[in-house]
Amino acid sequence: MGGKGKLLWLIDRLAPASYARFVDVFGGSGTVTLGRPLRRGCAEVYNDFNSSLTNLFCCVKERPMALLRELGFLPLNARDDFNVLYRFFSRQEFTEDYLAEELELTQVFLEPPQEEMIHRLMLERTPRGDVRRAAGYFKLVRYSFSGGASAFAGRPCDLRRFFYLVWECSRRLKDVVVENKDFGELIAQYDRADTFFYCDPPYFNAECYEVAFPKTDHIRLHDTLTRCKGLVMVSYNYCPFICDLYRDFYIFHTTRPNSMSQTAGSEYEEVVMTNYDPRALGSDRGWQLDLFQRGEDRGGGGTYQLIHEPTKIEEEHEHEES
Repeated sequence: MGGKGKLLWLIDRLAPASYARFVDVFGGSGTVTLGRPLRRGCAEVYNDFNSSLTNLFCCVKERPMALLRELGFLPLNARDDFNVLYRFFSRQEFTEDYLAEELELTQVFLEPPQEEMIHRLMLERTPRGDVRRAAGYFKLVRYSFSGGASAFAGRPCDLRRFFYLVWECSRRLKDVVVENKDFGELIAQYDRADTFFYCDPPYFNAECYEVAFPKTDHIRLHDTLTRCKGLVMVSYNYCPFICDLYRDFYIFHTTRPNSMSQTAGSEYEEVVMTNYDPRALGSDRGWQLDLFQRGEDRGGGGTYQLIHEPTKIEEEHEHEES
């Protein structure tokens, strides 16, 4: 519940065409940050209040080799394990190895005594992130039901399958700032007119999150976002309370398969809300709304509908008609 893998198409479709900074306020599993295409000149920030998550991403970003070792990839003994490691270092399946490159440059530019000293320091340095804690949390998530880290899934999970993904994730996070802050502090820090905030808070009355998020926090989030100078997008489960709370936003409704249900064909209703009109700020993504401000997706991915416009916009329409 709350996973954004099946909603990326709509997030991309409703996102503004131009902005200088992207801030993933409730980054969670990193689906939205990692799934975004790189934009030249656009700074990126991943944040989550769950320190176990941010510690994991810090280790993936800054200490991938140490994390892989802690996960049990190193040392490897069996021949098939050796072949996996060989392909890794021979770049048969990995396009970049920044640590090897940096170590190689020390040999090119430094004299032998200096080279040895810097080489040792590079291997011994301890960047931000607790590797042992990160490895334990990663295993907990991978072996749990639906990645919730709370119930054993009851099926085998070969962690070696994620060897490649850890390294690819490290490369993608190279220039991403990883934060572990309350959303209010984070938004205040990065709020600018050219910032695009994406917020995927814990769903309302959905008891499946490690970090508590009471009703007062849902209200506090809304009040914080209404004061933003930047562009804001918020995703939620569909419910009357949330729709009423965000009545000063544009509200789009969509459905997706319910991965938490065992009933075939079960769907889950969600809303994506923006403090801007996507028709004015969205790029040409093959979609369009009809004359009555109601419409559906005309491209791939799914269907959606604009179900609400901000009150002040509706009042302006009424004034123009009169």
